[in-house]
Amino acid sequence: MVSFEDFKKAALSFENAVEEPHFEKTSFRVNKKIFAAFDEKNNRAVLKLNEIDQSVFCASSEMIFYPIPNKWGKQGWTIVELSKVRPEMFEDALKLSYQNVAPKKKK
Repeated sequence: MVSFEDFKKAALSFENAVEEPHFEKTSFRVNKKIFAAFDEKNNRAVLKLNEIDQSVFCASSEMIFYPIPNKWGKQGWTIVELSKVRPEMFEDALKLSYQNVAPKKKK
């Protein structure tokens, strides 16, 4: 299980990550782009995964990870049941979500 405080702490640990409201949810952004959101009413996270990562997480834990059931889900937006997910698995998915949205570093 992952609490909102654990979620928030992990999300804000990424470089340039900020917390902002997003309608009735709390969002976490980098360079004004959302990489994660918290749905307090349902105790769920929403993460922006790429197609491959989304399919891997959803296939391995379909009761914990699943695509949003609309066009957003087809774009990688994935629901995570915070009451069921192991902290390590959530942190891995959150990191991938951040990396998908964060600007790529120039070499």
